[in-house]
Formats: sequence, structure tokens, C-alpha cells
Amino acid sequence: MQHKPLDGIRILEIGGYIALPFGTSMLCSLGAEVVKVEKPEVGEDFRRLQNDQSPYFRQYNAGKRSLAVDLKKPEGVALVKALIPHFDVVLENLRPGKADALGLGLEDCRALRPDIVYGSVTGFGEGGPLANRPAYDTIGHAFGGLYSIFGDAGHPQLAGGLSADLVTGLSTATGVLAALVGRLKTGESQHVQTSIMEAVSTLTTDSITQAFELGKDPDRQSRHPQAQNFCVETSTGEFMAVHLSSSQKFWHALCVAMERPDLTEDPRFAIYRPREANYFELVKIVEAEFATRSYAEWEKRLTEHDVPFAPVLTVTGYLESEQVKWLELADVQPDGLALMRPPWRFDGERPERNPRAPRVGADSRDVAREVYSEETIDELVASGVLDDDSSQS
Repeated sequence: MQHKPLDGIRILEIGGYIALPFGTSMLCSLGAEVVKVEKPEVGEDFRRLQNDQSPYFRQYNAGKRSLAVDLKKPEGVALVKALIPHFDVVLENLRPGKADALGLGLEDCRALRPDIVYGSVTGFGEGGPLANRPAYDTIGHAFGGLYSIFGDAGHPQLAGGLSADLVTGLSTATGVLAALVGRLKTGESQHVQTSIMEAVSTLTTDSITQAFELGKDPDRQSRHPQAQNFCVETSTGEFMAVHLSSSQKFWHALCVAMERPDLTEDPRFAIYRPREANYFELVKIVEAEFATRSYAEWEKRLTEHDVPFAPVLTVTGYLESEQVKWLELADVQPDGLALMRPPWRFDGERPERNPRAPRVGADSRDVAREVYSEETIDELVASGVLDDDSSQS
């Protein structure tokens, strides 16, 4: 039987897009029941008018339940407030002050459930000069310094992927887990606050330290001399990455694999600090050596001599690698979408995700039944406050 650490924990999610839903998707995969509060008819904006068919919505919301209720109407807010005593956690990623204005802020929820874990996820934090600005992933990358360290000096550039949003989701999930432990110890309500601005610091901590050491802002290549890493093309066209760090053992192993023992005696490269200072000269030497042999030959040599290396894979290549298959990280759906499972195993077993993403309002009636009579629910559906798509779920 699968170990689901959060089995029995109920989470009410008020928000959308990626940062918060990604965080709650991980909590859901750990066994929590997550009820997503969203707009009637079209649901949250990241469904992109595709209901439960958007691959992005499926990735971040599989396994959740949908409560489609109009929070612009007092009857809709009243329903959510009636549900709060039945939930352990309330999470929102609305603009600062919006939840309070709806009557669903921290103190409102604490009044309804004194030991509630309440979480707020924003762009910049709840105060300060930027608090009320809108923010998406790109804004987090730009403000957090990521574009400068992903680009060459003087040429910042957009990056692939959504690192800022995803790390904010991970930060949210981590904060909620800590808050649940805190509540378990104290029996008291916990308030978790994070933002894209704060979360990106976990990705730039090393660069911040490097800026101190170098006395200038780092860029894409600034870390390479210290890391002693290389991205090189083989004679057959495939690329490999090698990372030595400050280890003399790995440096000597690479020299043996390249059949270049002379480099271990070369005063420019013999020990770490001179090697760091002359790194860009060394890059040209390593590139020239790797261009002389095939990928298969280098794979054999580097493995034999225990050099840290990896093929430079595409995302598809990552999913198709034997190691990822062994780890059972991806749950490939019948249509080919790889739903990513959580990056933890418990007693050797990785929690499975429920692959079903809810249609808009698929669970509205069932959730509302916890606090309202069938007659009241019918009235809410008839007035458009509640969207009931349970017949299609």
C-alpha cells in the first residue's frame, strides 16, 4: 500500500496559473485532498478555454477537485466560508488585500477555524513599493537576477521554462509542510507567506555569494572557472557535460581519460587555483580533445575512470532515459502527456498521482453538500452562483 504522508489533510486552493497550483499539486500527490475554487463556466484562466483538456492545466491540477463558485456574489463567498471549518489549509495567490476584501483573509478564516494553516502567495510580498504590481514568471526571472546569470555579460536574455513560477510552487509546498508540523506541535494557526520575489532567491543564492567574492555581478560564464565544468561536442556530433569541481581526483581522472598526463604537470593546470585562473585556456584544450573521439568512446572512457559526466539531453531525452524510467518519475498518459510524479520516495516507493484533472465544477455539488442542503444547492446552481458539472465528471 502506498504511503501518502498527507492523507486526511484537506486544502482549499483559491487561485490559479502555475505557482500555487504546482505547489498544491505536489501536496495532492502526497495524499492531501485539494479542492480548487474557481470561476463558474470557464474556470481558472490557465484552463485556456480548454476545460480539462489543456495539458498545462492537467500537469498542475491532476487529482484535484473543482468547486466552481462565483466569489463576486455574497452567496458564493458565504459557501466558501461555510466550508472553511472543514479544511486544514487555505491557500490563495490573489493580489495583496483581495482575499481580505472578499472576506476570505487570514483573520476571517481564523475566526472560522482557529487552527487553520493559511498561505498567501504573491508576486513581491504583501508590502513594499512593488506589492500591488502584477507578476508572472518572467517578472520573477527579471527582478530576481536570473536573466543576467543565464545570459552573457551585458546581454541578458529570456530563458526557457518557468523556473521562477515552479520554484515558488516548491517554496509554497515546503512552507505548508512546515506549517502543518508547527500546528501539530502547538495546536495553533499558522500563516505562511511567500512570493516569486522571495522564492527566486533559492535559485540565486550561489550567484549572490559569487557577486561578493568577485566584487562584480556574475553572468552565465562566471561560475564555470570555479565549477571546472565543460560542455563539449564529440566527433559524432553529440554533446557531453563534465563537472570536476575542485577535486584533484576528478581532474587527474579526466587527464587519464583524455590521455593527457602532461596537463597534470602543467603549472597552469596542475592544481585547482591556477586551473581556475587559466580555465578558459583549458576549455579550448578539452574541446579539442573531445572532438577527436565519438560519444560512445568518451562514455566508455569517462565511466571507466569515474569522471562526473552526462549527455546533454533534450527534455524528451530526459524522459526517455533509462535512469528516469527506473526512478518512475513520469506517468505517461494514453495521449502521451508525461505527468510528473513528486521528487520523493517513501520506503522506496514514489507516490502515484491521480491522472484525472477535474472539469470546471465537476465536484461543486459534492463539496457543497458538506454544508448545504440539496434544495439550497439547487438554488445556487439556478442563480448562477454555483456551476455544477458533476454529470460530466
